Formats: sequence, C-alpha cells, structure tokens
Amino acid sequence: MARIILFNKPYGVLSQFTDGQARATLSDYIDVPDVYAAGRLDRDSEGLLILTDDGRLQAKIAHPKHKLPKTYLVQVEGTPSDQALAALRDGVELKDGKTCPAKARIVDGPDWLWPRTPAVRFRKTVPDTWLELIITEGRNRQVRRMTASVGHPTLRLIRTQIGQWGIEGLDSGTYREV
Repeated sequence: MARIILFNKPYGVLSQFTDGQARATLSDYIDVPDVYAAGRLDRDSEGLLILTDDGRLQAKIAHPKHKLPKTYLVQVEGTPSDQALAALRDGVELKDGKTCPAKARIVDGPDWLWPRTPAVRFRKTVPDTWLELIITEGRNRQVRRMTASVGHPTLRLIRTQIGQWGIEGLDSGTYREV
C-alpha cells in the first residue's frame, strides 16, 4: 500500500529534503523515511504538497499529461476586471506558450488563514483581491506568471487542493498520512 502524506508547506520552505545553503527544507518538518514530493511548490508559495513512496503515484500527481486539477488561493494586487478573469479562463500567452484554460473567480479572503512571516506588503492606495484559480498544468511559477500577465501580480499564493486531496484541518508546517 502506498504511503501518502499531505503537508501544509510554510512560506520559505523548499520542496526537497536537502539543501546545501542552510535553507529550510522538508526535513525540518517531516521525519518519514523513503517518501518524496510529488511535484513542487515554490519556496515563496504555501500550502499543499503531497509526498509518497509510490513512484507511479508520484508521476500521476506531478506529470501534466494526467491533468490533475490543482486549486490555489491567490492574493493579487488590484481588482481584476471581468476581462482579466476571462483571459485566465481562456488561457494566457506566456513565454513558454499559451496556458490551458483555468477556472478563475474572485472569492472572499479566507477566514481560516494562518499568518505569514514575513507578512504580505500592504499598501493603502492599492487594493488587493483573492482569487480561486484551478489549473491542470504545473509549469514553473505558472500561477504567478498568469496573474502578472493579466496585470495583477501575486502577493500570496496558497495551494489548497490537488485532485482529491486538500489541506483542510492542517495547520501550516504540519502533515498527516492518508
């Protein structure tokens, strides 16, 4: 039976177990042998990271050909227009090609959110908005590049779900085996 671990990765933690530069890694939080991250989550992103000891499952989760939906809460600068949201839904042109269509909608800021260190910058003159964005690809820094391409840079990025797995009930920096 495959081991599956759901980890709520904090901001500033690398999605790997070792690092030659003394940065925070998975080994600072997870003491389970022989599991590996199924996909990546940037150091400056937070939320769900799945680890497993099953190579096939790892490939199914991580490889874009399987089109496993990944759900993100994205705090962006400004207030996206209907046109900006439509562009995200249609797919946006990035340097490495057009993205697959995403599901994108404005949502209320989550009331369950943990504080982040360092805190997201706040500017009185520029509003921010929370989006729910669901993608089926996993290009490098894709969500950040998509929101920037429609004029709304990402301030905070939290992956809340991958396929059937989510971070409900997991505090930042904690994990559970399923």
